[in-house]
Amino acid sequence: MALERDAEVMHFLNGGPVDHATTDPDAVTFLMPRGTETDVWTARREDSGEFVGWFCLHAESESRAELGYRLARRHWGQGLASEGAAALVEWGFETAGYCEIVACTMAINHGSRRVMEMVGMRHTHSVVLEDGSIPGSEHGEVWYAVKRSDWRERKPTT
Repeated sequence: MALERDAEVMHFLNGGPVDHATTDPDAVTFLMPRGTETDVWTARREDSGEFVGWFCLHAESESRAELGYRLARRHWGQGLASEGAAALVEWGFETAGYCEIVACTMAINHGSRRVMEMVGMRHTHSVVLEDGSIPGSEHGEVWYAVKRSDWRERKPTT
């Protein structure tokens, strides 16, 4: 998948591009979302149908889900990550009935942190990573969360 071969896209996930010829998809499932997964959505540009990336909302329990996303670099900085993440957060609370949605990223991934904040999440805690093999991992990982009641209070009315 071209998305995982882009070193900048994969920088905060595993330190560089994924070589799918040598990667066992069962060993690193988070790198290779499958079309049969019910919690993964692909994103395409409405005007051209061009693949933008993917978003996921993975149920950790009946009341809690983890948000994730990965976009092709050429689509960064256009608000698409925030738009897709906001749609999934709304779906997670209003349709799936989750009470809390969480997300995490490397502390130095300011773009992803901004997306989490834009959809109403707040920083809850930081974790020191044991495996420092990814450049920047020495700064740790940050977790964000939003509860349904807080999201509803802050949700803009349209």
